[in-house]
Amino acid sequence: MARKISFDLPTTVEQTPQEAPPVSPVNRVRPLLGLDRPIKQSSALGAISQSLGGISEKVKRAEEIEQKLIEGQVIVELDPALIDNSFIPDRMEATEQQNAAFRELIRDHGQNVPILVRPKPSDTERYEVAFGHRRLRAARDLGIKVRAVVRSLTDEQLVIAQGQENSGRTDLTFIERARFAARLEDRKFSREIIMASLNVDKAALSRLISIATRVPAAVIEAIGPAPAFGRVRWQELTDLLEHENNRARAIDLVKDPSFRALDTDKRFETLAAGLREKTSRARAETWAAKDGTHAAKVSRAGKKLTLTFDDRVAPKFGDFVRKRLQTLYDEFKAGDPPA
Repeated sequence: MARKISFDLPTTVEQTPQEAPPVSPVNRVRPLLGLDRPIKQSSALGAISQSLGGISEKVKRAEEIEQKLIEGQVIVELDPALIDNSFIPDRMEATEQQNAAFRELIRDHGQNVPILVRPKPSDTERYEVAFGHRRLRAARDLGIKVRAVVRSLTDEQLVIAQGQENSGRTDLTFIERARFAARLEDRKFSREIIMASLNVDKAALSRLISIATRVPAAVIEAIGPAPAFGRVRWQELTDLLEHENNRARAIDLVKDPSFRALDTDKRFETLAAGLREKTSRARAETWAAKDGTHAAKVSRAGKKLTLTFDDRVAPKFGDFVRKRLQTLYDEFKAGDPPA
């Protein structure tokens, strides 16, 4: 039978010579992002932003985040059955081998770092995890209690804590970050909150959301986290999907049983290679003038039509057309274009 655990969290942090003084909730500039627009943060989350600026190593950054969030708080043992995952998933499903390896690590060495949970807003009998999902899974699988710190967090504070802790780790892949950003936006979180959560600027956030929304969700799920591939390769795949019929072709390819049997990185490479091969097969059609001159080539890829002029065949014809583009566009807008 599930046992409810209740306790009082201290409202102040006892200061030691090694600890910084407590920070009061104020409007604070985010040094993480190099932005001067303030956002309201709780004292713990404000301390995170202040402390991360000078930390370069990703693992140290994640440890610093966790330390600030649990500093001075009571660590308790909770039944994993009372804890739900975050309402915004970030990681994709790990392989059974990865889960088994992490589970054995916890079994052999114990859980050294507690997870962070909040009382679940919709159910006071339960908790919701902010970070520590893998530790929680391992405890569930092992049938043991999980060491945790309980804090009252708003939705915004939870996703900032969750995102910044995971951003400090080296194993959160590009597409997991992109999907997390898109899901936060779907939940109507402001761009400021999402930037703070992922520790990125506006341009980087736009790229993340663009890729996560332009690649079909079924394709992302089928490929998986693909840790070997970053923004450049995902952007290439996104562009390939824009070509004619490639989206439908991609969805068919990922449903193939042989595709599913591959590991996640191989699935990405196989899909990209398949779409790239199909796209490269498109051949430009030569346009010939009435006098027989092959004056231009026309190629179409999806919604893009390209005209190519060869000065060796029709010198200066391309420049002539370019100078008349406004006239041609005006004629196009004035009436129905020719079929």
